[in-house]
Amino acid sequence: MSELTIVRKLTPAQKVLRVFNNSIVNVVLVIVAIFWLVPTFGLLLTSLRSSSANASSGWWTVFTAPAQLTLENYANLLSNETITGSFWNTVVIAVPTTFAVVIIGALAGYAFAWLEFPGRDWLLIAVIVLLAVPIQVALIPLARLFGDLGIFGSVFGVILFHTAFGLPFAIFLLRNFYSQFPGELMEAARVDGAGEWNIFFRIVLPLGLPAVASLAIFQFLWTWNDMLVALIFTNAESMPLTVAIQTQLRQFGSNIDVLSAGAFLSMIVPLLVFFAFQRYFVQALLAGSQK
Repeated sequence: MSELTIVRKLTPAQKVLRVFNNSIVNVVLVIVAIFWLVPTFGLLLTSLRSSSANASSGWWTVFTAPAQLTLENYANLLSNETITGSFWNTVVIAVPTTFAVVIIGALAGYAFAWLEFPGRDWLLIAVIVLLAVPIQVALIPLARLFGDLGIFGSVFGVILFHTAFGLPFAIFLLRNFYSQFPGELMEAARVDGAGEWNIFFRIVLPLGLPAVASLAIFQFLWTWNDMLVALIFTNAESMPLTVAIQTQLRQFGSNIDVLSAGAFLSMIVPLLVFFAFQRYFVQALLAGSQK
């Protein structure tokens, strides 16, 4: 016998209310998105206008006079050795830091979640305590330590600093994510003769890819947009893009054309990274709601 499916018909009033409610939600979301994107769009248009146009009128005048748009600002930016050098410094700092935090955090998170070793719980408590340590507390002690080691003012010192302060959050996040995996899966792999490295790379890491990708996004954004640590631990040769833009603003406060182009360049790279990995980010957010 075929099963009968009972479909409840909506009254005309209920249909109207459903359409009305959905429309309100969509309108609100569109308004929020517009307000969220207006500063970014304004920065983009400002970076495409000449210095004289920016000094005489606002960026919104582009809609009535599109002839203001020019790529000259970006040409000048690429010829500015300070900006281009600092851009590559930012890449050299952010990429290795992200890889180091993700790799070490993933391995340590697996160890805290599924390996038994002496002092594991106390070490985990120490990691949690480190999450509450403000970054400002370590600036002066680490500056002295890096000075004694001869790495103060170098890119390597900044990488070490960001890696050290990124690991507690990485370990805590991935440990909690890994601990949600069924223990029977690990035991079955061990019974089949798989070692811990095989379990990690073939089971845990693929299943934990959403959390790992989310961690990589957060760590890259934090490192790329950092200015406090870079101001203290870098010099003229190793400063990242955030410090370079701030230096240009201090020295040439009227060159809004170069500053806006540099600021948009500094912003567009993290946005591209986020949109490239947003699928994994959403999966990590929804993982806790799925059984």
